Amino acid sequence: MADTVETTANPESANQTPKTGEGRGVYISTYGCQMNVNDTERMYSLLEMQNFEPVKTPEEADLIIINSCSVREKPVHKVMSEVGTFRKMKEKNPDMRIGIGGCVGQQEKENLIKSQPLIDFVFGTDQIDNLPNLVAKTYSEGGKHVNAKFEHRAPYNIDTLVRNPGVATFVNITKGCDNFCTFCVVPYTRGREKSRPYDHILKDVRELVTRGVKEVTLLGQNVNSYGDRDVDFAELLQKVARETDIERIRFTTSHPKDFNQKLADTMAANGDKVMEYIHLPFQSGNTRILERMNRNYTREEYLEKIAMLKRTIPNVVFSTDIIVGFPGETEEEFQDTISMCQEGGFETIFAFAYSPRPFTKAAKFEDQLPEDVKFDRLNRLFEAHDKMAFEWVKKYEGQTMKILVEQVDREHGKIQGRSTSNKLVHFMGSPDLIGKTVDVRITKAFPAVFRGELIQ
Repeated sequence: MADTVETTANPESANQTPKTGEGRGVYISTYGCQMNVNDTERMYSLLEMQNFEPVKTPEEADLIIINSCSVREKPVHKVMSEVGTFRKMKEKNPDMRIGIGGCVGQQEKENLIKSQPLIDFVFGTDQIDNLPNLVAKTYSEGGKHVNAKFEHRAPYNIDTLVRNPGVATFVNITKGCDNFCTFCVVPYTRGREKSRPYDHILKDVRELVTRGVKEVTLLGQNVNSYGDRDVDFAELLQKVARETDIERIRFTTSHPKDFNQKLADTMAANGDKVMEYIHLPFQSGNTRILERMNRNYTREEYLEKIAMLKRTIPNVVFSTDIIVGFPGETEEEFQDTISMCQEGGFETIFAFAYSPRPFTKAAKFEDQLPEDVKFDRLNRLFEAHDKMAFEWVKKYEGQTMKILVEQVDREHGKIQGRSTSNKLVHFMGSPDLIGKTVDVRITKAFPAVFRGELIQ
């Protein structure tokens, strides 16, 4: 039913495509991880080169793209539901085209078009740079089109494309993942792991600095397994810190098995630029469940990493990802996860009830837990963590923090920025301070958001 577009990933090809977007608006609906957010920026940038005009609502658009996520449950249903809301718009505007990208596009391919006739094209995570060609073909030829093949042998060579980077932005350094955790669909929707050449990354960071960027977050599904030629992640981090003029550096997401003393020492040695915030998922506090997840570390080994990082970077602040209700998890094993929060001292957690994902090993486990059990545990985890975290963050009240001002908080008539420990801080101040680092005294601390007063 669908034609497969046999183009190859080449960003330069976008410049050879006719200006399909002349007089047309584009709207991209995005959900999922920071990688998806960054991919959406890339899509907008590529489509703007073809004269598409970004619009704020789907009603204004001639081209609608859903950049989808399949990490959690029922992602296809969510996509279909959203597409259904566009039916009347498409009836009024026969020129409208609807496309699906992201991990759902990669995962479902032709099945999306077969089950939802409103969809005109589907593209995978490895085909974003071919988006202008694909869109042009849907307009010039009509019909249905799919391009979701992986470019397995092609090197990971891209430029960072961000329309309005602002004060802080992301820079992709890796894509894909080779870990094959039994719960995770990423290796199947993002492909095998690839690293960008380090000199390309340095070039991107330098160019972003000239555009006013003060902070970059180095981004990858498993960012600290980066490797290009003889440069590992610790060495890349040092190069970005010492060979560019960027003011602040963060990175996400790290895998515990790849967080070693060398990386911790590099962070400490470059503490003037590398922020002391680390997102380090532990997923489960129980060693048996970790083994079933194929995480390649035990509870004790994870806690040893936390202790090592605290010794090396005394002011380090952690957040983490957690899955509860994994197949076969007992109540006692769930309690190990709660105690792990206490022992690790995680001021912020991102927790989810386990949901089976296509292609993954855990989806085939026979000891799946009932939904009510999973969500009861999730609620109890949040309740237990809230009690811990609200007590832990009281220490910040009265402290003075260096805040990089990022934007105006129009809803509350304030400005906001982030501390070196990645706390979002709201305070009264002039919009002229955006892009500057200022001293702010913390007056009220919540686990993820602070209120403060500007010190003049």
